[in-house]
Amino acid sequence: KPLGKMLEPLFAAMATRYQGWVGAELSKYGLRLDDLLDENANMDVAEALRRIPQEERDLRMQRLKRAMDLSMKHVYLDKETQAKQTPFKWYIKPVLEEVEAERDERATLGSSQPYNRQIP
Repeated sequence: KPLGKMLEPLFAAMATRYQGWVGAELSKYGLRLDDLLDENANMDVAEALRRIPQEERDLRMQRLKRAMDLSMKHVYLDKETQAKQTPFKWYIKPVLEEVEAERDERATLGSSQPYNRQIP
């Protein structure tokens, strides 16, 4: 435990640096961190996506299409556009936390699931 306390500032500095690097990489393609969540691999993410407004889903698809296009062309967004990006602005995470809490509550109460959580 004393060693953990000593290394905590180092880990915090490394985490900050890593978050900056991830944000910079996402900004190159105009993505948000929530865009990387895969609705085919996690049924909770699929349910959360169903619950967010259609406009937000459309914006997500536009960001993903733009990122794929940029990746195929081996180019990045221009620096001016990259500076405007908000890679850590959450739009699925709050709804996803709500879905997971509901799933946990149903499991605690022993009730059935309202939607299929099996991965096809």
